[in-house]
Amino acid sequence: MTQHQNDPAPTTGAADSYLAGLRERLAADGSVVTGTTWHDRPVTIGSRSDRKARWFGTKAELFVLAATVPEVDQALLTEFTGWALDYAKNLRGGLAGARNAALILPALVTGNAQPAARTWAAKDARVLGTSLIGRPVTVETTGSGVTRVTMYRGRSMYGGMFTGHVLEKAALYFP
Repeated sequence: MTQHQNDPAPTTGAADSYLAGLRERLAADGSVVTGTTWHDRPVTIGSRSDRKARWFGTKAELFVLAATVPEVDQALLTEFTGWALDYAKNLRGGLAGARNAALILPALVTGNAQPAARTWAAKDARVLGTSLIGRPVTVETTGSGVTRVTMYRGRSMYGGMFTGHVLEKAALYFP
């Protein structure tokens, strides 16, 4: 466990601005935008569901859970990702299984993302069961407007047919 997990210290203005922009991008794309808290920090939640013929009638639910933190290390990102997968599991509609997949983008926005956290996010998708696929995201912002987004962009064993869709949405939400 890292020391800063329970520290409700204020985050940088750049990270807060990025999160406000994320809420706008989610709403503009038709996502339902709500919120909750995690470790006394506000979390933005965006959710939407899509069904396409090329997915053979399967419904894909996409959840974005994003929070700002002063610093991201691998332990914090791992914890947040696990929490986000569990939280999305409880939010999803319909029956879990082969005809209903949930894709989760747990994102921590910060002014300082440790290299190990970025490496862990880019390494692979995280799968919970066979129908919850998480792609952790680190968003590193600076006051000058430069942003570095890190996430896994490859295919996953489960949910591979949704890879293009989730990457397209991630590019839209996390420019």
